[in-house]
Amino acid sequence: MTPAQLRAFAATVRLGSVKAAAADLAVTESAVSIHIAHLRRELGDKLFARTVNGLAFTPGGLRLASRAAEMLGLQDQTILEVKQAGSGRRLLRVAASSLFAEHAAPGLIELFAGRADDLDVELSVHSPQNFPSLLLNRSVDVAIGPRPATLDETMTCTHFLNYQVIAVVGPDHPLATGAGASAGAAELRGQTWLLGPSAVGRTGMVPSVLRRLGIPEHNQRIFQSHAASVDEAKRGKGVALAVAFAVTKDLAEGDLRRLNGPQLPARGSWNLLTLPDREAPAAAAELRRFVTTPRATQAMLRGAGVTAGRFRPAIHVTLWS
Repeated sequence: MTPAQLRAFAATVRLGSVKAAAADLAVTESAVSIHIAHLRRELGDKLFARTVNGLAFTPGGLRLASRAAEMLGLQDQTILEVKQAGSGRRLLRVAASSLFAEHAAPGLIELFAGRADDLDVELSVHSPQNFPSLLLNRSVDVAIGPRPATLDETMTCTHFLNYQVIAVVGPDHPLATGAGASAGAAELRGQTWLLGPSAVGRTGMVPSVLRRLGIPEHNQRIFQSHAASVDEAKRGKGVALAVAFAVTKDLAEGDLRRLNGPQLPARGSWNLLTLPDREAPAAAAELRRFVTTPRATQAMLRGAGVTAGRFRPAIHVTLWS
């Protein structure tokens, strides 16, 4: 069983056909078929059969699909660790929800990475529902965001910070009648809602608030960042959902007004997911211990952000993954 064979099979599973797998791997269809044929002979299992509806996988094929992703991820991680050992540097790959990445990650990573001269941090933004597969496939070392609805027993989940999501409007908005203006459910549903990328999908605090309030999709406007949505709210363009500690100054200076209503404010928590210490890089275990300290909390709440050059290699952000 070779990495090339596993990659061919994993691509076929992921894309649903040998033809698509060949195009993805930039090889011929016959090359993919040969790799899969070798696996069938070695494992004594058909793995899958073609049907009018696509590929139908055997129980053994489904098991191999899961293991193939893990083994290929472990291979990539091993290659990375060998290169790091040769260069004398370590790399910690952090996946984060968009809300945490924008508001709390810069302060945390600045402080944590500054404690070790040999540590680089790579930050990427993903949907929280993909955290378990990213960890199991060794695509990332740490995942930070809301606690998964179901937690894989092979993972460690560490809660470290509670936060509030509040609704805010500009001082000239019709609903901004006071420092703590209130609105009913029907009135809220009729507003234009200005939202950051965390509103995309169904997992996380912001989608949950929108569902509980019953905000229709045609009243939702998604911006490239949460800060951009709040800036639009300052101009009276609609209602924004914001992390409370991130808009404290704007509220104090009168640039924003807090809006109360049903389901508001909403309370959430951020959690750190890793594989067990024996399977995760040492830096992941270090971050898991560090993130619960008072210094880390203070850095997340008060961090002013860092330049892109502070992340080595440069920060990777995929807001729409």
